[in-house]
Amino acid sequence: MTKERIILGIDPGTTIMGFGLIKVTGREMHFLQLNELQLQKYSDHYLKLKMIFERTIELIDTYHPDEIAIEAPFFGKNVQSMLKLGRAQGVAMAAGLSREVPVTEYSPKKIKMAITGNGNASKEQVAGMLQNLLHLKTLPKNLDSTDGLAAAVCHFFNSGKTSEKKSYNNWSAFVKQNEGRIKK
Repeated sequence: MTKERIILGIDPGTTIMGFGLIKVTGREMHFLQLNELQLQKYSDHYLKLKMIFERTIELIDTYHPDEIAIEAPFFGKNVQSMLKLGRAQGVAMAAGLSREVPVTEYSPKKIKMAITGNGNASKEQVAGMLQNLLHLKTLPKNLDSTDGLAAAVCHFFNSGKTSEKKSYNNWSAFVKQNEGRIKK
C-alpha cells in the first residue's frame, strides 16, 4: 500500500502570508489548497504575529500535514524588515512544532531552483511552472500563495535528499542545529 502524506508550504510575511498544500501519494503530488492570509490592514505587529500563528494552527488542525516546508528569510539591507520577517517565520515554525509537525526551511533560491531550474527565476515564472506541474486552471492575483505552494513542492522534490535544508522535529532539534544563534 502506498503511503500518503500532506505537505504544507508557507511563505511567511507580515503583509501577506502565502500558503499551499499538496498531497503526495508515492512519487505523485496532487494539489489541495492555495491561499493567503492578508495582514496589511493591521498596524499592530504583535497582532499580525498572533494571526500568523493562529492561521498556521488552523491549517494544521484542518489538513493534518505530515510536514511543513517554509521559505527562509532572504538577507536584505533593511534590518527592521529582516527582523519582522524572521519573527513571522518563527511563529509559523512554532505553530508547527507545537503540533509536533516536522519543519524544514529552504532558501528562496533553493525553492526557485527546485521549481524552475533557475535560482533567480521571477515569481511569475515559479507560478507558471506550478500551474503546469499541478494542472492549476488559474493563478491567484497575488503570488505570495504560489510562493507558499512552491515551498511545499520544493520539499516534495527534495524528500530523501540531504543538502542545505534545515529540518527540525522539535525545539531541542532547532536549538541543537542553531547553537551559533544562542548567546552564552
